[in-house]
Amino acid sequence: MYLLGGRRVMVRDLIEAGLLSAEASLRFDRPRVGVTHRALVTETGRVRLEDGQEFRSPSRAAAVAAGMRAVDGWHAWVVQSTGRPLDALRQELLDQAVKRAVDDALRIDDEAALPQRVHERLREARMRADANDPEEVSVRELLSLWGAKGRGDQISGIEADLANHGLVTRPSFRKVTLDSTVHLITASQEVPEENNQVAEVVSVDSDEPEELNVGLTVGNLPSALGGVFSLSPTATFEQAVTMMLLNDYSQLAVLSGSHTLRGAVTWKSIAQARHAKPSASFGDAITFAHEVRYDRDLIDVLPILEASNFVFVRDENNAIAGIVTTADVVHAYGEMATPFFLIGELDQSLRWIISRTFEIDDVIRLCDPKGSRRIESFDQLTMGDYKRALENPEAWAKLDWPLDRATFINRLDEVREIRNDVMHFNPDSLPKDAVDKLRNINKLLREYCE
Repeated sequence: MYLLGGRRVMVRDLIEAGLLSAEASLRFDRPRVGVTHRALVTETGRVRLEDGQEFRSPSRAAAVAAGMRAVDGWHAWVVQSTGRPLDALRQELLDQAVKRAVDDALRIDDEAALPQRVHERLREARMRADANDPEEVSVRELLSLWGAKGRGDQISGIEADLANHGLVTRPSFRKVTLDSTVHLITASQEVPEENNQVAEVVSVDSDEPEELNVGLTVGNLPSALGGVFSLSPTATFEQAVTMMLLNDYSQLAVLSGSHTLRGAVTWKSIAQARHAKPSASFGDAITFAHEVRYDRDLIDVLPILEASNFVFVRDENNAIAGIVTTADVVHAYGEMATPFFLIGELDQSLRWIISRTFEIDDVIRLCDPKGSRRIESFDQLTMGDYKRALENPEAWAKLDWPLDRATFINRLDEVREIRNDVMHFNPDSLPKDAVDKLRNINKLLREYCE
């Protein structure tokens, strides 16, 4: 069970709760540059700037007003009449939602108490983040707050709860392993202020579609942020050879401090250096080494690994924090076969599209009209529910896609059957075209998501 059913708070929610009045005046002060931006709240819960532009998201409105890439508008906009930031009203709304959840329960059992536990824990995390003492937890521990064991069906509800408290994780909890450590920070702490300018930050809400985070990243591999053995540029051949033999490594990083990668030494580079010049120094064996960020899509790094067999990985602080080798990738892909990847991406993409196109009540009416399944959030939808929702002519029309509904639904039904075979561990081999069907429908959805 999530706060507010696993969805993000919007300005219209504040109006409906009586915490904000329509036509309320807002201001966004930027004292460092001596500018104040002003806006009005519309009856429909949009933020209208002085030039007439309207936005559903206060963050998008603030970013456009300031001419910046991103601003946390919940903190930036202040209600003129009360001096309270929109974020303070959002927190009051969450307090009310949690109180209702507890009061409506016949008894305080685990299900009824969960929203309160989540709210209290995230509120404490927010207080620590505001005090520049961010909470440090493993991804596994963070997910356990919602009773989740992995980043599967519940991930969108978890992200909504975090966003409603003005929190993000650094690094992104999607892009590292379950045992990696993340910090709970506010969006405004994601990018620090520099050169006396108002900081650009990663917004926790937006009018524009959010980044579609599906697929494996470099940081999802255990070795990517698992530490790296290194030598300084002044090391010796003996040190390199001994370290590689003791640890069964084929390469070592050459670093000047944790952030400056000078290159790498490998068995091949040592052999080539000594073959070319018997009196070669250690520096002669240092060869170029590729580096990538932890949050880069793994599939984009595969050509580099094919050519060089390894890449060094930079963490969220831009320090060299690990290494990924061809063997690491082979192991990962051996554990998670291609159909599982593609089905997981398809499931998240369809849920992402439906949750941002339809209201949950409309989906429930199409997928569970009798209420027997007690659907409360988009996270509870199945592949069959996606099909039932999208095959409805009126619902399909809301997508405004120039595609034939019947043809798309037929393919979705075929994919649903493939999914059942894979997830139910059908011992029969998949049809030869099954993977192509999964790839093609994912490609289509990525294009239309963008």
